[in-house]
Amino acid sequence: MNDEQLLRYSRQIMLPQVDIAGQELLLSSTVLILGLGGLGCPAAQYLAAAGVGRMVLVDPDTVDLTNLARQLLYTTADQGVAKVIAAAARLSAINDGVALETLQTTLTGSALLDQVRRATIVLDCTDKFTSRFAINAACVQAGVPLVSGAAIRLNGQLTVYDHRQSDAPCYRCLYDEQGNENLSCSESGILGPVVGTIGTMQALEAIKVITGCGNTLNGRLMIFDALTMEWQTLQITADPQCPVCGYKTAARKI
Repeated sequence: MNDEQLLRYSRQIMLPQVDIAGQELLLSSTVLILGLGGLGCPAAQYLAAAGVGRMVLVDPDTVDLTNLARQLLYTTADQGVAKVIAAAARLSAINDGVALETLQTTLTGSALLDQVRRATIVLDCTDKFTSRFAINAACVQAGVPLVSGAAIRLNGQLTVYDHRQSDAPCYRCLYDEQGNENLSCSESGILGPVVGTIGTMQALEAIKVITGCGNTLNGRLMIFDALTMEWQTLQITADPQCPVCGYKTAARKI
């Protein structure tokens, strides 16, 4: 690191759990963020500020007026602009030392797998079940850690699937593929700070996975109720009958 980087990241380098070694791991990492909506915006901001070396931003959409109440990377002037372009401009303003790659598309098949294999860690910030299952399968195949977040109405959930570990569960262990695609923010509503909370914690978990500091949420699912401000934690194990990872899952309340 040069003197400017040492000063910029000095407050987190001061943490013994991070130190210079952890900061160097961040600087050498590649983070793949799939979805730049309510979850992806805060996650990307905090990861850029923390000094990840490279970020690949993926989203097929353009900025819409309905996005602005919760997707804080964008401004009124960004309406009609590709989200990946508007987001990259803001993230570069936050930290011009981060290399940014933008893909205005929905990655599927071999293209998705190729991007996952290039990544140190993947953040699933999408809002469709089909996308989540595809991202999970690619991460399992590539052995790349996945930070999965979701939020709807006044509820959110967060977990880490660390596919570097042989006994890690996967998204398909928990959910079958009969999920309701209509269960989306546009159909059900969402309060901005709910996705902000989950997206910020996705960034936190990603930093922990990359640097190795602290225990991640691998094997635990956290569920947030914004109405009561209560968190629940479920222990997750792998399902041996899972068609994706072939392990056994059980969930119980801690």
